[in-house]
Amino acid sequence: MVLAAMAAMGGAPAAAQEPPIVVQARGAGLIGERFDGYLGYVTAPSDALRRQVSTINIRRRSLYSNLAASRKATPQEVGIAASCTLFARVPVGGYYLASEGGWQRRAPGQAAPRPDYCG
Repeated sequence: MVLAAMAAMGGAPAAAQEPPIVVQARGAGLIGERFDGYLGYVTAPSDALRRQVSTINIRRRSLYSNLAASRKATPQEVGIAASCTLFARVPVGGYYLASEGGWQRRAPGQAAPRPDYCG
C-alpha cells in the first residue's frame, strides 16, 4: 500500500523537521495541509514563507513521484493517499483543505480530519 511505503520511507514530514518560519505559520493559521498532499496558503504568504513552503512541496513532489514509480500509481494518487496521514497530524487550531470545500480549522474536541477516501 502507498501509505505503508510512505511510512517506511519517512514519507510525511514531521513538523520538527520544518523551518521555524513554517512552524510559526502553521501555528498562526497562515498555511495548512491540502487534500492533495501539499502545503497550501490559507492567507497570502510573505516571500520568505512562500520560498520555504515551495521547498517543502518540491520535496514532497519528489517523494510522491518516486513512490508512484515503485507502486505503479500516479504522483497525484500518492499525494492524495499521503494526505490521509498528513490530515491525521493537523493539530487543534490547524487548517486543512478538503477536496470538497474551502479551508477548515480543526476545533478543540474535534477528531482529526479524515476524508472518505482514506478508508
